[in-house]
Amino acid sequence: MCGIVGYIGNGNAKDVIIDGLKKLEYRGYDSAGIAVVRDGKLEVKKHVGGIANLENLIGNDPMTSSVGIGHTRWATHGAPSDVNAHPHSSEDGKIALIHNGIIENYQELKKDLIDKYDVHFKSETDSEVVAQLIGILYKEKKDLLEAVFEAESMMRGAYAIVVVAEDEPDKIVAVRKDAPLVIGLGKGSNFIASDIPALLKYVKEVCFIENNETVLVTADKVTIFNDERQEIHRDVFHVTWDVDAAEKEGYEHFMLKEIYEQPKGLAETLNRRLDDKGKINLEGISLTKEDIESFSKIYIVACGTAYHAGLVGKYIIEKLVKVPVEVDVASEFRYRDPLIDENTLFIAISQSGETLDTLAALREAKKKGARVLSVVNVVGSSVARESDDVFYTWAGPEIAVASTKAYTTQLMCMYMIALYMALEKGTVTREFYDKFVEDLQSMPAKLEEFFKKAPEIEEMARTLYNREQVFFIGRGLDSAVSYEGSLKLKEISYINSFAIAAGELKHGTIALMEPGTLVIALACQDFLYEKVVSNIQEIKARGAYVVGIAKEGNISISEQSDETIYIPECRDEIAPLISVVPLQMFAYYVARERGCNIDKPKNLAKSVTVE
Repeated sequence: MCGIVGYIGNGNAKDVIIDGLKKLEYRGYDSAGIAVVRDGKLEVKKHVGGIANLENLIGNDPMTSSVGIGHTRWATHGAPSDVNAHPHSSEDGKIALIHNGIIENYQELKKDLIDKYDVHFKSETDSEVVAQLIGILYKEKKDLLEAVFEAESMMRGAYAIVVVAEDEPDKIVAVRKDAPLVIGLGKGSNFIASDIPALLKYVKEVCFIENNETVLVTADKVTIFNDERQEIHRDVFHVTWDVDAAEKEGYEHFMLKEIYEQPKGLAETLNRRLDDKGKINLEGISLTKEDIESFSKIYIVACGTAYHAGLVGKYIIEKLVKVPVEVDVASEFRYRDPLIDENTLFIAISQSGETLDTLAALREAKKKGARVLSVVNVVGSSVARESDDVFYTWAGPEIAVASTKAYTTQLMCMYMIALYMALEKGTVTREFYDKFVEDLQSMPAKLEEFFKKAPEIEEMARTLYNREQVFFIGRGLDSAVSYEGSLKLKEISYINSFAIAAGELKHGTIALMEPGTLVIALACQDFLYEKVVSNIQEIKARGAYVVGIAKEGNISISEQSDETIYIPECRDEIAPLISVVPLQMFAYYVARERGCNIDKPKNLAKSVTVE
């Protein structure tokens, strides 16, 4: 969740670090800071608020140095403040540390440091405890790497830490335990970061730090150690992203850009898996016909938007593959003793591939013998590396905190996985399969056509942006999409929104309907269309203001709704690929009307790397 950047080399560390931190702003943060070793002295600058505040604090000071670390903080221990911001220092000012994650036994460590060494703490954070601990150990060992090794053995939790020492300005030491770190490999310079976008301007060759590994970084060498302190080799990975893919390219916000990139993302995700005969090719994925026939149960596990993609996946897989599917919120999965064996397929969905709850659930499933298939956007991420097989969404970098193109490309992957398994298992005919693939291929163009309705949705938002409560309803797949629409609206506009299966209204929620209540009703499933229209009549009778969403040609909904948005005609199963887009656009335009920080909503982070 926090942004981490480190640099050592022949350039000016401050400039590289500030630039890298700006590339990580999408992760969400409440304060920022930097530490460099200049002329033999460790200097720390940090400030609550945005990176601009940090830049104002630094002013015209070049902070000339060849080594430094920087951090954007998302608060977990201690309120957002200057003193709680990173980097944190040891009491003697010789050590500076940045940290992402949670140290579970920090209170115990803190008490020992106070009782044994009379250490005085400035902040409320668990991070300062680690900085002070390493500072004490460094006094004893006179070697930064050895001090960090010793501190690791005393710490419990999930974290990534990066450390510099005033007396060893030629090195950076970092540790990864359940929080992401990636090394950028340059010429005469090396880099470290919590995510690849911070590095793209400078390097394309990277290596990923695995769990329970420690890394020693100098200007011309990177040395990785395992948890037994043995030096190990790591393959170099070439990043194919273009640095421009992480820029706005003239759009007002990243979120709007990413909404409009969805046709390209869908086409890329589909075409990379289609052979010249239109058959889905799972090259690099080791699922055999025998494997597929052996699965007696499938779990789909994810968080947030990815969880909503899983709800659609459940519907499609059960319908086509004829195997029971459960969808779980990753943060709850481990705590209910799920029934898993070697005949279980576990599908993990994650945009970043670093969501800690999803990683923890994945590891639990593997421990119990499940086959793990992940659906991930970031190549080489932790979820991808720890899975048996990976199905990538080729959405490109998604910078806005509110996910859009990752969601629709995740849906595309779920359709392809279901179709492939169904054909191998013999639960669909080749004729059905070919027509379904053909329909999927038509969706990017239909989505491009739908974008012409953006002014209509923008105008609607201008009249409805001041509502303080919104309900989303639907049936079947529309119900799954309504959850995503509700999440988009609440996370970027801060409107209190709810999603509920339309058939459940009469079991309690209809009590909240009163004159003027805004309800967005999805009716994009032909076989459920009349039932949703009936639900609209029920809430209209209570005075609600209804925006209906339906396929072109279904005109009766407009007679019951106050406003109607039509999406292009398509088969029911794949309607979510388009029906979610007006909800994304509505959320965007409402948030813009309300003056919200659309790309970086308050209290949210793009990649949730703490439990």
